[in-house]
Amino acid sequence: MTSGTHDYLDDPRNGSILISINGELFPRDEAKVSVFDSGFMLGDGVWEGIRLHHGCLLFLNEHIERLYEGAKFIDMDIGLSPGEMIARIGAVLDGNGMTTDVHIRLMVTRGIKSTPYQHPKVTITPPTVVIIPEYKVAAEGAGLNLATVHIRRGAPDVQDPRLNSHSKLNCIQACIQADKMGADEALMLDPHGFVATCNSTHFFIVRKGEVWTSTGRYCLAGITRANVLDLCRANGIVAHEKDFSLIDVYGADEAFVTGTFAGLIPVHDIDGRSISSAKGPVTERLQGLYKDLCEREAAK
Repeated sequence: MTSGTHDYLDDPRNGSILISINGELFPRDEAKVSVFDSGFMLGDGVWEGIRLHHGCLLFLNEHIERLYEGAKFIDMDIGLSPGEMIARIGAVLDGNGMTTDVHIRLMVTRGIKSTPYQHPKVTITPPTVVIIPEYKVAAEGAGLNLATVHIRRGAPDVQDPRLNSHSKLNCIQACIQADKMGADEALMLDPHGFVATCNSTHFFIVRKGEVWTSTGRYCLAGITRANVLDLCRANGIVAHEKDFSLIDVYGADEAFVTGTFAGLIPVHDIDGRSISSAKGPVTERLQGLYKDLCEREAAK
């Protein structure tokens, strides 16, 4: 039985949450969108995952900026200002009485179509904005097992991998292959055979005390990824964004992945090679530094 980067402790309160659809709150079982919605029909939209920690939406400005940048890239006018979007998030949190240990999925699609067709000209409504807040505390695990898959991260002239779009089939295919191989997460290469990222997280290795991650050209512009790199540079840990291949990965002293939900998670095994049987010292230090960063952010 595999674990995963998004495993969480079950919370019965999630059965009765309110979900925001275009600014209106609906009980979970009554929250629905049209079968003609662009997101359902075509995967046409952008999204963000945001954490609520002690009353603070962590790194909110960065998430909102990425959402609107993605919408601009696909030529979609969200129809709300960033301030109005933040107010929508606040309203659904207030409606649920939520203050901490919450993960929010903010989704914006192009809207409802008059007929099943990809062209934006047949979109007949403003964008659909859905906000799902759930109580989620990451389940503590022993560490992850990764498998390198044949599904690659594509070039930006195919579908820019830096875009956080609803069209996630590339990552889903990688996830399925890794699961079939008994792994928790897929390690994905770029078109040139260098390590790019994982299917739902960003990948790092540690070699001789130095932190390595990919160039960023073939992965989502990760907010936790950027924070970890900043923490390295601010705390005397040498960090590189560079091309590297599996020979570097298999010979690493430590490995870990990052993401909004769980922060930093150690990796113990990759393609049947043991990387580390215990959490490495650099990974442990960065986990502590990132936790402190989140606490400082929440205290602002």
